[in-house]
Amino acid sequence: MIPFVNLSAQYKAHETELKSAIDRVLYSGAYIGGPDVSALEEELAHYVQVPYAITCASGTDALFLALEALGLQPGDEVIVPDFSFIAPAEAVRSLGGMPVFCDIDPNTFLIDPSSVESLITSKTKGIIAVDLFGQCAPYEALSQISQKHHLWILEDAAQSFGATQNGKKAGSFGNMAITSFYPTKPLGCFGDGGALFTYSEKLADRIRSLANHGSSIRYYHELIGRNSRLDSIQAATLRIKLKYLDNELSIRRENALQYNSFFSSIKDLSIPQILSGNSSTYAQYTLRSSNRKQMESILKECGIPYCIHYPKALRKQPCFLGLSNPENPSTDLVCKQVFSLPVCAFTDVSEVIQKLKTFF
Repeated sequence: MIPFVNLSAQYKAHETELKSAIDRVLYSGAYIGGPDVSALEEELAHYVQVPYAITCASGTDALFLALEALGLQPGDEVIVPDFSFIAPAEAVRSLGGMPVFCDIDPNTFLIDPSSVESLITSKTKGIIAVDLFGQCAPYEALSQISQKHHLWILEDAAQSFGATQNGKKAGSFGNMAITSFYPTKPLGCFGDGGALFTYSEKLADRIRSLANHGSSIRYYHELIGRNSRLDSIQAATLRIKLKYLDNELSIRRENALQYNSFFSSIKDLSIPQILSGNSSTYAQYTLRSSNRKQMESILKECGIPYCIHYPKALRKQPCFLGLSNPENPSTDLVCKQVFSLPVCAFTDVSEVIQKLKTFF
């Protein structure tokens, strides 16, 4: 059976190094913090080419910490994409802010700058731009909007770590950026994990304090914070996986090119569109079909796993009902059409395509 993300094969490829790294941590007794966490933060900052990288317990925690560090207050409005995982909007609402859901470009699935600008009010404080499915959002246009209206930008690079835009790495855009190390991400650990990236020493210090119960000095608490730390075993495994990330991303892109070549000539299917200047991690290989039910039947008959990212607009989720939001026709369209196929570096895309050739 073809796995959607072949984590077992990835583990086998790096098994010796991963076991050695985990054993080193276990023998050290430094399970929280310690040299592996510090070393990982340095390596992440170097990779993204920003001065500061701060690890934490999850990508969702990273969003909470970022919003707190940026000073989000109850009633503040933050513009978020309507077509995305719930975490950005969830974090805003949980902290008392008001997520305002903007539409997307139906071809790239990325946040639509014109929709963003149309939603700005006197209460708007910032924009969360999600690098969906592995490519960076249109930051040049978003930056112009943010400067014009004096807004901050938070880059959600949970799916794009390792991607680039005009030579700059994902995680280096906006006032601050976050990422996730959930196991199925292109760079994933063996549990939950996350990180934040910033150019600002002041923001970095504030994040570290917030993630450590609001404390920068032991038992002295300047802020109301939380406990959000990446454990040392996860840090050690990520240090090993980071060494192989660029190679694995290269294979993902080759896999995507194989898919593109096969699907581009099939009627009623739209292949992923990558913006000029962008490279994608292909965290998901996501197509659109005007007859998704038929595609689902074919995939099931072929024994090919698939996922639907995402079947329902965020503004229509029960937890957000009652918020004042405009109609987002592109979001509603793609929610009915999208489906994602296996694309990780350990996926045999040729096998997937061969199975599908029976029907196309």
